[in-house]
Amino acid sequence: MARFHGVVGYGITEETPPGSGIWVDNIVEQSYFGDVVRSSRKLDEGEQLNPDISVSNAISIVADQYAIEHFFLIKYVEWMGVRWTVTSVEVQSPRLLLRLGVVYNGPTP
Repeated sequence: MARFHGVVGYGITEETPPGSGIWVDNIVEQSYFGDVVRSSRKLDEGEQLNPDISVSNAISIVADQYAIEHFFLIKYVEWMGVRWTVTSVEVQSPRLLLRLGVVYNGPTP
């Protein structure tokens, strides 16, 4: 089992500017330690020019109080120098099991 140390990005939706009706995700990053409990990749060939790479990795992080209270806001994990979309989060107190998917292309801090 490989060790993990990296950041987790949380998307906090806020109206910007207030009263505008425009809602954006403001990203907050937190650092965590844990383990890579599953490591695999998949090449999705579709109708695009270049195939998409997705992973089916699972990372188990040691969760702090912030992670436990805000797990539903997790957008991505930075792992191996790439931000990966978190497709699901499973609470296994005191840990969170984060399952990864495709490369994350959303907002960053």
